[in-house]
Amino acid sequence: MRDYTFEDMKQINRSELGATVPLELFRTIRLIGMYQGLPMGGKGTTLTVGRKIGENLPANTVEELFQLFRDLKIGLPMIVDQNERSLRVAVEDCFCKGLPVDEEKMVCDLEGAIMEGALKKILNRTVSVREVKCNVHGDERCEYEVRLQ
Repeated sequence: MRDYTFEDMKQINRSELGATVPLELFRTIRLIGMYQGLPMGGKGTTLTVGRKIGENLPANTVEELFQLFRDLKIGLPMIVDQNERSLRVAVEDCFCKGLPVDEEKMVCDLEGAIMEGALKKILNRTVSVREVKCNVHGDERCEYEVRLQ
């Protein structure tokens, strides 16, 4: 079996239902199926899957990556702090916006892992991304700390 590419994912031929699925389905897969159905809340799985997705996105610059986040309706990313060894990326209007607050949880690790995989490819260096704020946690927006090595 051959590996799928991001370009393959864009080949949609659903004449009646079209190219989009509801956000509640994505949330259900992520938060009920993966977090509640997999060991350790699915953390290892979401990180592995997210990194692989990020590596395969057709982005060659940070700007292109952020545009893909917008186009795919992942969220509205922006760099809010930057130095030679790190970035802080805020994501407004994330998929989790509007979910009930649970101050013990942050649920956007998949998005951070997607960012990590893409940035590693774009920057050609080791990158680690950690979610530090989340709407579900009660924060006003989701944020990621990006460490560049």
